[in-house]
Amino acid sequence: MNFTRALTLLCAMLVTPFTIAASNSTVDNSEQLKQKLSDALSVEIQSLTQSAVPGLYEAVTNRGVLYISQDGSKLFHGNLYDLDNGMKNLTEAALAGPRMEMIKPFEKNMLVYKAKDEKHVVTVFTDITCGYCRKLHNQMAEYNDLGITVRYLAFPRQGIPSKNANDMEAVWCATDPLKAMDDAKAGKSVSSAKNCDAKIAQQYNLGQTLGVNGTPAIILEDGTMIPGYQPPQQLFQALERVQ
Repeated sequence: MNFTRALTLLCAMLVTPFTIAASNSTVDNSEQLKQKLSDALSVEIQSLTQSAVPGLYEAVTNRGVLYISQDGSKLFHGNLYDLDNGMKNLTEAALAGPRMEMIKPFEKNMLVYKAKDEKHVVTVFTDITCGYCRKLHNQMAEYNDLGITVRYLAFPRQGIPSKNANDMEAVWCATDPLKAMDDAKAGKSVSSAKNCDAKIAQQYNLGQTLGVNGTPAIILEDGTMIPGYQPPQQLFQALERVQ
């Protein structure tokens, strides 16, 4: 059973709103809850911590964030907001820190367009065929001139396996990957010059884990994700605000 179907079936059972009561038990049942989520939804649990709602655990998984009641009987999938803090998206905030840690092992697989006078670094999950990815890439010099280094990770929108993924692997494995990316974003075909361990599938899976569901997806230096294209000056202003 796939993740979406399993989640739909579980959530369908919750036909009435549930009330979370604080537990008097001091027993730490986090391992049992992790196992229950893993068995029910076939997900990998990265972390399980107490959420901002008493009695509700926040599970960071390889398919995003889930919430489970302390007794393990209720499941919630969606964004949790703090009404008393400007509608802060607590679900997004939960992923911000872990994102940077999970991205770090992939730094050697990134295609990096480095700013000469670097002020900020963003990581962009990209696809070589999407229109807004190409628009962003066409303005690379403007991002770099503002001091923004752009690091690409692959997120083939057609999934794995696909021709899209194969074409992106050809870019990553080219003799000059940056030129190959320039060509691919211009609509030109790219032939792989060699076999290499580009880890396209792993990059795609990482994107799913981090909550990417479209391209471009821009990860700021604090782990915040901005879905979609951002003009150079607007992105620079967003980066300045998170310093």
